[in-house]
Amino acid sequence: MDRLETRELEYFLAVAEELHFGRAASRLMIAQPALSKAIRQLEQRLGVRLLERSSRHVSLTPAGEVLLSDGRHALDVVMAAARHARQAGRPDARLRLVVKPGGDGGLLPDILAEYEREPDAPAVEVLFGGVADRANLLHDGRADVALLHTPHENVHGLEARTLMIEKRVAVLPDRHPLARRATLRVADLQGETLPRWHGGAADGATGPEVADMTQLAQLVALGRTIAVLPRSVAEPFGPDLVRVPVADAIPSTLVVAWPPASPVRHVATFVRVATTVAARRQHMSRTPTAADS
Repeated sequence: MDRLETRELEYFLAVAEELHFGRAASRLMIAQPALSKAIRQLEQRLGVRLLERSSRHVSLTPAGEVLLSDGRHALDVVMAAARHARQAGRPDARLRLVVKPGGDGGLLPDILAEYEREPDAPAVEVLFGGVADRANLLHDGRADVALLHTPHENVHGLEARTLMIEKRVAVLPDRHPLARRATLRVADLQGETLPRWHGGAADGATGPEVADMTQLAQLVALGRTIAVLPRSVAEPFGPDLVRVPVADAIPSTLVVAWPPASPVRHVATFVRVATTVAARRQHMSRTPTAADS
């Protein structure tokens, strides 16, 4: 009686996320009456009402809220299992790494070079994910390991190990009134326009929506927004943009993350190599050179 089919979960999740039977039916590419019937049958089998509906409004009941949360996780696990099985059965199996373009703190070339020297290490397929989907790629099995920035990216439900901690800088057009300051504080940026990342939480930002760093750099140069970024992410921007340290901004932590109990071989090897490379880089940055003497 309590067993759920993946098709039923997909139907319910579509309605729960859209809160509209017509939009959910279009998303699922099925007829609306068939979707309504499937949801009624699901409620009858579970013995609880999942949705409150009227001719103009759909909302979740407390039971529906629980099934939305647990059901999404369950469906992700099923999808991940299928993807892991297909990946493991491929003769050319690869380790799939997802990273933000320019978001590796400069560590990735050394990580890949050292990892590829490991015995029997499969090739690494590098995927570039958007701000809202890098962690999701791990959860649903489309990627095996990721480089993520916390606290901006949520690593809830993932294993993670810190690689480096960076201070953040404000990225400003060179004509901005704050561009000549040696340092800034968060309070100095009150009232400034901040970008909204495509697919991500707004976090109070009211500026233009951006999808990648190239677009962000162009909008900053045009004076349409400013940005507060980890120092290594901001470094590749052109000379027409100014980077000013924000002294009291929450630091950005670069982590290597992976799904718990991942069945994919060599994830542990990649994590070990990544942490070794990061520790070596940190040690070198702290070691005085002859020029410092």
